[in-house]
Amino acid sequence: MASAEFDREFKLVTSYLFPPKALAGIRLAVALYTLVVLVFLLIWEGVKELGVQSFFSYFTNLSYIGICAYFWASGVQTFFYAQNEHKTYPLQQWPRFLLYLHVLLLTSVITYPILVTVVFWVLLSGPSTFASTYSTWSNISKHALNSIFALFEILFTNVPSMPWLNLFITIIILGCYLGIAYITHATQDIYTYSFLNPRKEGAKLAAYIVGIAVGQIVIFLLVQGGLVLRQRLTQQRLSTGAEPNKLYGRSQEDAKEVA
Repeated sequence: MASAEFDREFKLVTSYLFPPKALAGIRLAVALYTLVVLVFLLIWEGVKELGVQSFFSYFTNLSYIGICAYFWASGVQTFFYAQNEHKTYPLQQWPRFLLYLHVLLLTSVITYPILVTVVFWVLLSGPSTFASTYSTWSNISKHALNSIFALFEILFTNVPSMPWLNLFITIIILGCYLGIAYITHATQDIYTYSFLNPRKEGAKLAAYIVGIAVGQIVIFLLVQGGLVLRQRLTQQRLSTGAEPNKLYGRSQEDAKEVA
């Protein structure tokens, strides 16, 4: 059953900086780029490195797929919002469960990439990171641009603050990923990340796992704070006379019609 109260202010499909059509274009451009990256990586690893069987066992790749999915979904929804004269968009009519999944996907897209970036550059990067043109492009796309895409949503759109429940859910998802990592080791005899090897890391393994969970909590809190601060600053601009259509992607007349 659809929720009549879902995103009544159209925060998920607007920006204080870009009109809806421009925002849709940016989101769809990111969606297309991430799709190209994923397809190319799958082909390259399947043909050149023969490692495609473990592609979906890496959290980096899974989170990147999430980025791709979110920007396609949000880009399409923003496009329809722009086409519908800033009055509605399809997601608002969808069942509550799908509405929540979209919000949860958004939460993952603005928190996990930052976690992935920090873990990679602190624990995993090395001489091979920029060893070739392919590895340079791949690592920049997956471990640098991913956070830039997340920061774009945090800083330059009107997306609202995250439900606090999602902090708990994202921690559970990280815990579930451990299962994937160790299933991969049992079936393919590889550790997706070297710090997950208990024989090599010993007692430090628990510290790494707890540290990543704590890192996710810290990142969630920082992102939540950034979202709240950005909302307050843009609201302040509105109260000091900025045009509503520049802040929310709709005109005063549209806002009155929706209300």
